[in-house]
Amino acid sequence: MTSIQTLTQRLRANIQKVIVGKDDVIDLALVALLCEGHVLIEDVPGTGKTTLAKAIARSLNCTFRRIQFTPDLLPSDVTGVSYFDQKKQEFEFRPGPIFANVLLADEINRATPRTQSALLEAMQERQSTVDGVTMALPRPFLVLATQNPIELEGTFPLPEAQIDRFLLRIKLGYPSADEEMQILQRFERPHQDQRDPLEALGSVIEMAELGALRHICQAVRVERSVADYIVALCRNSREAAGVLLGVSPRGTMALYRAAQAFAAMRGREFVLPDDVKFLAPYAMTHRIVIDGQSRLRGRRAEDILRDVMERTPVPVDSI
Repeated sequence: MTSIQTLTQRLRANIQKVIVGKDDVIDLALVALLCEGHVLIEDVPGTGKTTLAKAIARSLNCTFRRIQFTPDLLPSDVTGVSYFDQKKQEFEFRPGPIFANVLLADEINRATPRTQSALLEAMQERQSTVDGVTMALPRPFLVLATQNPIELEGTFPLPEAQIDRFLLRIKLGYPSADEEMQILQRFERPHQDQRDPLEALGSVIEMAELGALRHICQAVRVERSVADYIVALCRNSREAAGVLLGVSPRGTMALYRAAQAFAAMRGREFVLPDDVKFLAPYAMTHRIVIDGQSRLRGRRAEDILRDVMERTPVPVDSI
């Protein structure tokens, strides 16, 4: 586990060259990397969503593509298209940006549901089917999607089936006064030849190395009492008052795998209940759908989860 801890510290330090503060957010993104899970970065404009996604991609020596989602984007703009080559007199496939290790889906909720659905198969199955031909995507394959939850005009909310395929949903939030001053100082350019910190960011790890560490994370021990706690949290979310849909079994597995990766990042060979409690809001709230009455009363998925966690006994003999 020491190798994982050392590696993630190196990645964290590299990303912090452009992202000031937000240590928990960076750690959550690294958890997703170790799980080969997808991340939905949700927040208001200007808080660093795209910058974080780009910093993660630049820190990995891998293929990286960015898609700016717009209402007129077509599924073929994502997956690729077959065209007829006049010289060869045959059809050839031109891969779309989805055939990359890291895909930045910027403002994903601005695309139509038809285009959004082009990502469904890729996110879950790590493959893409075009014109009846199924092609495997590069491994690992990570989607870092951003969206603005406030501006709803001209957007298409993500369907529950697609939201469920994101391992974690994270929010950056506004920086503190000191952090905002650090941002100004870090990005000021007193000399014409000084490069933007993001442009100067280099890779610190090979994707093949990341794949090897993923197998180590899967060996992190999860005691039966902790596993029972994870299952209880997810099942209780389905039975909570005011809930239409609770956390799916895919969400249960996501919380389990994320807890393993988080423990490994802390240099431990076992998962603590505190690991689960820390990760639960990021792995569960986007999978909870509340009913109309609760929404009218101002209840949020975060409130539902808080109640669920308060009434779910925490194991005390997990080590």
